[in-house]
Amino acid sequence: MDTDTGTDQLFSDATFDALDLPAAVRTAVDEQGWTRMTRVQDAVLPIALAGRDVVVQAQTGSGKTATYLLTIFTHMLRVPRATPPEVPRALIIAPTRELAVQIRGDAETLGHLVGVKVHVVFGGLDYKKQRDILSAGTDLLVGTPGRLIDYHKQGAYSLASTEIVVVDECDRLFDMGFADDLRWLLRRLPPPDKRQSMMYTATLSTRVATIGWRHMNDPQEVVIGRERITPDTIRQRLFHVSSREKLSLLLGLLEREATTRTMVFVNTRHRARRLVEDLQRHGYQARALTGNVMQTKRLRVLDDFREGRLPILVATDVASRGLHIEGVTHVINYDLPQDPEDYVHRIGRTARAGAEGMAITLACEDYVYSLDAVHKFVGYEIPVEFAPDDLFARVVPYGERPSRSRVVHGRRPRGRAVDTGVATAEGGREAAPEGAPPKPKRRRRRRRSSGGPAGSSGEGGSSSEG
Repeated sequence: MDTDTGTDQLFSDATFDALDLPAAVRTAVDEQGWTRMTRVQDAVLPIALAGRDVVVQAQTGSGKTATYLLTIFTHMLRVPRATPPEVPRALIIAPTRELAVQIRGDAETLGHLVGVKVHVVFGGLDYKKQRDILSAGTDLLVGTPGRLIDYHKQGAYSLASTEIVVVDECDRLFDMGFADDLRWLLRRLPPPDKRQSMMYTATLSTRVATIGWRHMNDPQEVVIGRERITPDTIRQRLFHVSSREKLSLLLGLLEREATTRTMVFVNTRHRARRLVEDLQRHGYQARALTGNVMQTKRLRVLDDFREGRLPILVATDVASRGLHIEGVTHVINYDLPQDPEDYVHRIGRTARAGAEGMAITLACEDYVYSLDAVHKFVGYEIPVEFAPDDLFARVVPYGERPSRSRVVHGRRPRGRAVDTGVATAEGGREAAPEGAPPKPKRRRRRRRSSGGPAGSSGEGGSSSEG
């Protein structure tokens, strides 16, 4: 099934009244204030509720999580459990910890009247505690591949008679190197004709389709918006700028746009740490979300950003997929992504659920080579804008505080200690942040040789960096 028109809106004309949902599920839908279905829900739910396998390609923020959760809860209410407690009735495989946590939260919201146990497993938190809860039995298991395989090998749970499996962000699982892990888990499930399988992806590549052919039972393919894979509600802009002027332009954009909840994407964790330090030096509240941040701190940072206590989140692509955070007004690609698919997933963090958003990309000489690939992938050219001189803000040198007149909404009060926002120290030497003065050199003190005058055994003029 292909409902492709290129410029379709998020919602269809169909309402949830058209679906035969159990009372507990329908009440949860009403509590969310949902009346009309999104296009992906309208296309997929009638198929999935009938027990068919589906492979779904849809834009991010299209309501797919609710689609498979409503299917799972409907099945659990209509079909009594016939499996032992150590076998979860449904399994959801997610590529990242953040997405797994969000799925668990959505499941608890939509399923609170269904009476199902939901458990999530992923690395970075108490290993024994997660295993003990899992061993006690659960109805819906959500997890990342590594931790799911680890607990399965220990016998903490079984997949021998699991009834439903969902693979979310399947393309991302492949990108992150989880292809073999995904196949390992699918082979532990009942045969494809003995279970229901649902796979969701933003890009329906050959690799993703192969999983459907081999591990699913005659899946129905549903493609939403094939021609335009980025929402029309996102206004996209691109500035060509030199790498040494990027910070100045970013500061000017943040001030002119009066952003309230902004995600700034960079390509490396080292850049993320430096950029957080630069933003904080200029009075902005910003923290980093990168792969090396401790899991407890990552969750805390996400909660602060989601609740509005943190206006700017600087992130690598670990956060570009799967995060469902409402109210993100701006996405700024400080570094143009090297993988064109990452561009789509990054800007998809804004304009969710039909809202409007802004996506700004800074293309410098370091990463502009990937721009053609991005244009080819999305099927159009990102509109280019010229940055006038007055859009470039002054970069405050290290050691100098920003002037009081520049303190605006979203910036930290003067005098507050700067938090780098990164939980663990990076090893090795790295380049100085943009705008930082050169590091002074320290002269090596000469040793006085025994019995001789000072400096008689030293090599004059030598020095080393401290």
